[in-house]
Amino acid sequence: MLINNIHIRSKEKILLIYIALTLVTLAVFWQVNQYDFVNIDDAVYVTGNDHVKQGITLNGFYWIFSTTYAEFWHPLTWFSLMLDYQLYGLSSGAYHMTNLILHILSTLLLFWLFLRMTGAIWHSAFIAALFALHPLHVESVAWIAERKDVLSAFFWMLTLSFYVYYTEKPGIQRYLLVFFSFIMALMSKSMVVTLPAIMILLDYWPLGRFQHQKKNLIAWQFKEKTPFLILSMIFTCLTIYARHKTNGNNFHIPLISRLANAPVSFFTYLEKTFWPYDLAVFYPFPSQIQTWKILGIFLLILFISLSVILMIKRLPYLFVGWSWYTITIMPVIGLIKVGDFAMADRYHYLPSIGIAVMLAWSIPLIFSDEPARKKILWPIAIAFLTILSLLTWKQCGYWKNKFELYNHALSVTKNNYIAYDGWGTCLFDDGNIEEAINNFSKAIMINPFYYNAYKNRGIAYFKIGDYHRAVEDFNKAIQTRPNDTDNALYYYYKGYIYNQLGQYQTSINNYNEAIRLKQDFVDAYNNRGSIYFKLGLYQLAINDYNKAIHLNRHYAEAYNNRAFVFIHQGKKELGCLDAKKACNLGNCRILEGAQVRGLCL
Repeated sequence: MLINNIHIRSKEKILLIYIALTLVTLAVFWQVNQYDFVNIDDAVYVTGNDHVKQGITLNGFYWIFSTTYAEFWHPLTWFSLMLDYQLYGLSSGAYHMTNLILHILSTLLLFWLFLRMTGAIWHSAFIAALFALHPLHVESVAWIAERKDVLSAFFWMLTLSFYVYYTEKPGIQRYLLVFFSFIMALMSKSMVVTLPAIMILLDYWPLGRFQHQKKNLIAWQFKEKTPFLILSMIFTCLTIYARHKTNGNNFHIPLISRLANAPVSFFTYLEKTFWPYDLAVFYPFPSQIQTWKILGIFLLILFISLSVILMIKRLPYLFVGWSWYTITIMPVIGLIKVGDFAMADRYHYLPSIGIAVMLAWSIPLIFSDEPARKKILWPIAIAFLTILSLLTWKQCGYWKNKFELYNHALSVTKNNYIAYDGWGTCLFDDGNIEEAINNFSKAIMINPFYYNAYKNRGIAYFKIGDYHRAVEDFNKAIQTRPNDTDNALYYYYKGYIYNQLGQYQTSINNYNEAIRLKQDFVDAYNNRGSIYFKLGLYQLAINDYNKAIHLNRHYAEAYNNRAFVFIHQGKKELGCLDAKKACNLGNCRILEGAQVRGLCL
């Protein structure tokens, strides 16, 4: 039954469902508009990313298509963050609201999609509500760095919506809409490479297209889906290349360990779908998993898979739902290593739709007649979704700031080196340096290859003047990930330390290495220029300040420093121009000096 054939009263129900989905999702997640950035990847994606913080520019447009920064190629995600910065600057609440708006739009499209395909209003509403309100989806919505999740999900839903539109009346224009939307999804996050397989599943049920193509089924699917499959293969290769290029792994996890963890995490996602307990921003990879547990879970998965296959003709939605979940979770199940975590809440975002499909169509079969369904099923469904909403609201609160986030993670997980490191940064920011060092040390004790803890402990040692230990930690951070572009930061800190110690040539050598690894490192150019000035190498100093200003036209410190060199050389006009420019940018340090003020009056 298509929407056009639904009675006017049903149309009113549909409108009310759209409104209810929007309002309830807003109510549950609205608190995020008051939330801060967190120091897990938000700096990588926004607060510490100079390209994003320049807003929409031609150079930025070139960068988003040419970079594999942050270990992925997702230009549309970068563009959306640049657009947010262009509109809102560094107002964290606005970024959160963009995520929430995308989440709501995906929810509404999901409802439209299944309603269009099946005509089943309440089944479709349940699927959309479960997607909108599940606690496991808080991470994708409340974490600014996971913009790629909500953005790719929006284009995932849009692609499938266009696809259903195409199947109703196939034509090249409608096909191109599907194809273009799929490209946009892939440019948001490569996890959507499984979308062509989902199209095939929907062709079987509920679209029923297989029934009309029995004679040339394979040739028909091959012809129609090949362009999408080619795109998926291209983006899979791009993702593998991006991760290999950036050397994203912290330490090696053997294939046998990943194979053991895969079925366990596969089942844990299912378990947390129905009982979302102890949710955390990071789940440490287990040191060992009992053989009986792996075997038991594997047999259970095999049993469910065989059961849905045997019932495929009678209960096709079970097969489609289970296949949706399995296919979409496989790229992130850990067989191909993408991190040091056993699982992540955000990976449940799209796969959960498959489980929702199974529940929406199978549970009503328990009740033999319509009155029983209304009397029993309605209250159960409402109670279930209400409980999920309350849990989601509570889980959302843990993302208020980094203090809440790490404190909660430590309370619900064990040996969580990411949480110890994060909690250490919270203590550091509060001025509790010694306790911060203790937490960084705990993180290193659990994972001796965790570079970020070495970096943070190095900064803490520097803060208390323990330069020797600081350099040791920065060296260790570099050793854990040789040739990684992030090492530029550690060389930068070493350069700063050696400058403080008066070892200028060693400082220059470290700044040189930082610039080699990150050619747009404006602070490194500025600091190296200051050392050249100390050594009397004025032209080299000016060259570095010129480079820093070229990279960032609003870099007041570089204008100040260049002004000082010009004035020192007797170039009064050039020096005063730079001093005034720096002052206009908010740094009047040089211009306010008695000697310079007299020269520039």
